[in-house]
Amino acid sequence: MGCLLDVNIMKILDIRSDTGTFPTDAMREAMRNAAVGDDVCKDDPTTNLLEETAAKMVGKERALFVPSGTFGNQLSLFTHCQRGEEVILEDGCHIIQHEAGAASIIAGVQLRGITSENGVMPLTEIEGKIRKTIDIHFPKTGLICLENALSSGKVLPVEYMRSVYDIAKKFDLKVHLDGARLFNAAVALNVDVKEITKYTDSVTFCLSKGLCAPIGSIVAGSKEFIEKAIFKRKIMGGGMRQTGVIAAPGIIAIKEMTKRLHIDHENARYLAEEISKNNLIEVFSDRLDINMIFFKINKTTDSDSMISFFRKNNILIYPPENGVYRFVTNNGIEKEDIPYIAQVMNQFLSI
Repeated sequence: MGCLLDVNIMKILDIRSDTGTFPTDAMREAMRNAAVGDDVCKDDPTTNLLEETAAKMVGKERALFVPSGTFGNQLSLFTHCQRGEEVILEDGCHIIQHEAGAASIIAGVQLRGITSENGVMPLTEIEGKIRKTIDIHFPKTGLICLENALSSGKVLPVEYMRSVYDIAKKFDLKVHLDGARLFNAAVALNVDVKEITKYTDSVTFCLSKGLCAPIGSIVAGSKEFIEKAIFKRKIMGGGMRQTGVIAAPGIIAIKEMTKRLHIDHENARYLAEEISKNNLIEVFSDRLDINMIFFKINKTTDSDSMISFFRKNNILIYPPENGVYRFVTNNGIEKEDIPYIAQVMNQFLSI
């Protein structure tokens, strides 16, 4: 173990998130050669192709290129809802926990979180939270939001999404899906992505989470929804110009990089197995649906020291959240890197 610190790795292993991927050589070449125009005027041919391709892949009429996943989610709330309306969603979801309170600032909506079991809101709770009557004391329910795959590492079954969609239609409500890792969910469920998105009215998915594009997300929905969203995107400062240079890698992301996500899932399970061999580590084995490993360390440790130790060994990790660590496999992590990551963990815990 003493020689571990002397191991010379030529690359940095970034397991903080799958946002740490770099554009592939093919993406860089596509960026260099991309035909461009003014996307605000909708005459950037590369961006138009990306949007057309994305819409077709997820079974929606139209799609819109936006700067980020948070932007896409907030644009969707802003487009679907009137100010003062209420949005029903899972209490631990990204929109509530990791988007800086943007829903109150941008769309001016109230978020009504529902406590869940592993991200699955009870159907009776969803229906019970819908405002069914007009009352001077109550906000109007404006939208139901789901997340799939969940940032907890779980995926929602297609049948569950259908049930939520049925409830929404019963009360004439729309469903928005935060599908940041939508294609990971499809891989985990072994279904075509359209089997997930057909139970939504709008969906956001990231091009830069696991798919290696350097920037950007997609919002997709009906023609009417996207026409409204284009105007709202301008209000939010998302009207961009010669976007072809960043849209080009997005086309490769959805056409090619979606086909290799199963490798990240396999590597995540392998890493979970390797670090579980240390009896000080408690891996949450029920949250291994996609490319994420969640675990606790059953020993008093200093997270700053752990982060520093890993960094000295060319591995980047995030601090724990509520005592829980998360490692994320991605295109920059190969199977042969997994034992090394586990060795670094073991050495740190032996100090």
